Order: sequence, then C-alpha cells, then structure tokens
Amino acid sequence: MSMSPPSWRPMLAADLPAVMAVAAQVHPDYPEGEAVFTERLALHPAGCLVLAGAQGFGGYVLSHPWLLGQVPALDSLLGALPDDADAYYIHDLALLPSARGGGAASDCVNRLATHASASGFARMALVAVGNSAGFWRRQGFREAHDEALARKLASYDSAARYMIRDLKDDGRDA
Repeated sequence: MSMSPPSWRPMLAADLPAVMAVAAQVHPDYPEGEAVFTERLALHPAGCLVLAGAQGFGGYVLSHPWLLGQVPALDSLLGALPDDADAYYIHDLALLPSARGGGAASDCVNRLATHASASGFARMALVAVGNSAGFWRRQGFREAHDEALARKLASYDSAARYMIRDLKDDGRDA
C-alpha cells in the first residue's frame, strides 16, 4: 500500500494543538506557550506551514520578517512585525523523528527562501539550537559572530548560533 508523502501546507488555527504537540516532543528544552504560535500565525500566516499527510502531522515552521542581527527572546510575544524589517527570520522549524531524512526540511527551507526573495528580502536569519548548525550550514547559512548577539543567545543554550543566508545570487532557488 503506497501512501503519498507528507507535504507542506499553510498552517491553520485549528492545527495549533497538533503543532504544540510536535513542539513539546521536538523542543522540550525550548518551551514556548501557545500564545507565541498563535501570534506568529496571526502576524505572518504566509510564513507558518505544517508538514501534513495521511499519517498526520510531521512538523511545522514559523517564520516572519524581522531585523537582521536581532533575536526575539524565547517564549515572547512580538507585538508587531517591524516596518523596517530587513531580513526573513526562521523562528522555528521542527520535524518529528519519523518525518526526518526524506528532504522535507530542505524543501521547507527552499520554500521559505523563495517566499523571502519574492517579498524583497536579501537575507534570511535564524538561531540554530542543539546540534542543528550542520544542517543549516548545508542549507547555505553561515554563523554570524557578535558580542551583543552572544549575550542574547545565552538565553537559548551554549550551543545556540545566530546564522545568516544571503539570498541574492546564491543559485539555490533558480
């Protein structure tokens, strides 16, 4: 019996309980309240996707326009997106172990890069946590070092890395 693989689709408010369950399983060390997910979805629905298929939910992503070099604090509300946003920020990309290894994460990053470029952004940024920096390097991101950023990253963990990907002329989206 062959089932179609899960695919990325826009997140709906009705998806939030399942999204929260994935977050609790994938990121137990970085808990965020449902209000954070609800707000990100309301502020920038185009940047909130879920990986869904016949087997149910496999993951989600939260992303939105933001300021390069600024790191939103963990489990905090933004209030609004900055009018002068100059980067596209990936707040969280989480996949259940069963959804990993099939290219879904890379596909998601490419979708977000296309969206960010089409929205006029020259760069994407994120905070890599745990052991994810290698994955993000393979997606074209590089570490950015800055003392002020280092202090902000301390609220995540000692392995947290602020990473940037240039979108102009990187050839990944062509």
